[in-house]
Amino acid sequence: MQYVQGMPQPADARRRTARTSSAPATSDAPESAAGSRAAAQRLKMRRELAAAAMELFATKGYEATTVDEIAAAAGVARRTFFRHFRSKEEAIFPDHDDTLVRAEAVLNAAPAHEHPLDTVCRGIKEVMKMYAASPAVSVERYRLTREVPTLREREIASVARYERLFTRYLLGHFDERDHHDGNDDPLLAEVAASAVVTAHNHVLRRWLRAGGQGDVEAQLDHAFAIVRETFGSNIGAGRAGAEQAPAAGQSRTGDGVLVAVARTDAPLPEVMRTIEEALRRR
Repeated sequence: MQYVQGMPQPADARRRTARTSSAPATSDAPESAAGSRAAAQRLKMRRELAAAAMELFATKGYEATTVDEIAAAAGVARRTFFRHFRSKEEAIFPDHDDTLVRAEAVLNAAPAHEHPLDTVCRGIKEVMKMYAASPAVSVERYRLTREVPTLREREIASVARYERLFTRYLLGHFDERDHHDGNDDPLLAEVAASAVVTAHNHVLRRWLRAGGQGDVEAQLDHAFAIVRETFGSNIGAGRAGAEQAPAAGQSRTGDGVLVAVARTDAPLPEVMRTIEEALRRR
């Protein structure tokens, strides 16, 4: 497996960058400020609609609440609701789109010396920040997603988006020329990305079940240390690093799917051991 410093920019991207850098700095300032204000207003409205929806779901019940009632409670017209959300299910998760953008920005701005797995761990902390910003709302949302199957399915779909983002990022730090049948890089990237997301969600669920109490930052750091110890040596030593030999427990497989089963209430070290043992058996 070969670790590379970065991905080359396409020629058209370099030309766009050159044009951008040569343009006067002041020309984009008003437009950027206007765009920032519009984004802030959009997020504010989405959160107000989500808060109104959550309150109605808590008092009337999810199934009995209508979009018209949510819009009225937020003081807006029905069409305003549908400018921001396609359904009342979507209103439960108002911040995931913006959080995904912030997580990607963390990846794009990673320092050259940082291990890519550490970068991914920092990226997913944006998700925890989203939940921790409103503990009471997050706890109530967690209760609802446990009770309403359609909300649970939407939550699972959101988790999958983060996994895809992190998998692409980790794959971008392997030498593309070395991707071939029998090469485990895609498997390692996908499993490592999944492990980071699993560790985050394990800590998040524990925090939500505790009513949003506790030092969630310290819990996350502990969980990520376990992931780093388990998978870090298989992904490279840093953007400036050289090639590494396969780790002792690393397996070589062809095309296939890895399935590891663990209890949802299992301690995180046990979950990590289960995944690692499954990799070794292949």
